[in-house]
Amino acid sequence: MARFNKIFAGPVTQVTPQVREAPAADGNIKPGNLIVLSSGEFTRAGATTVGKVWIAQDNYLALKGVEDAYAADDVVIGMELLDSQFFNGRVATGVNIAAVGTALTPGANGTLAIASTSDLVIGYSEEIYNNNTGSEQLVRFRAATNGQLTAAS
Repeated sequence: MARFNKIFAGPVTQVTPQVREAPAADGNIKPGNLIVLSSGEFTRAGATTVGKVWIAQDNYLALKGVEDAYAADDVVIGMELLDSQFFNGRVATGVNIAAVGTALTPGANGTLAIASTSDLVIGYSEEIYNNNTGSEQLVRFRAATNGQLTAAS
């Protein structure tokens, strides 16, 4: 008689966050940027990005902060956008997130932008923030369906 009554023994949840490592295509990736894999390297996502995106994690292995960009060819830690987790992503100056739950889409240079009905949605804001600071700022959001872009409704 069998000692166990289940084949899958665990863990009960995924180890979080789920990450992928790849070299930086250039020295412009900052933690909080949306990134994509291109020719085996991470590069910043753009406004026309389709497909899987990650978000750049701070380079804690090199004791770097959220304002320290990865150098070209450094190993970038890209976190998978799992919809059960919160992330802090970069929004460009001039972006006004007026309500919690605002649909967000990739903008220029790996930033988050407000989605229109024709844009693809990467996540939803978890805070209200008007970025009139003159520089990119980190804003909390929850990813939409595991980092896959979905059509706005």
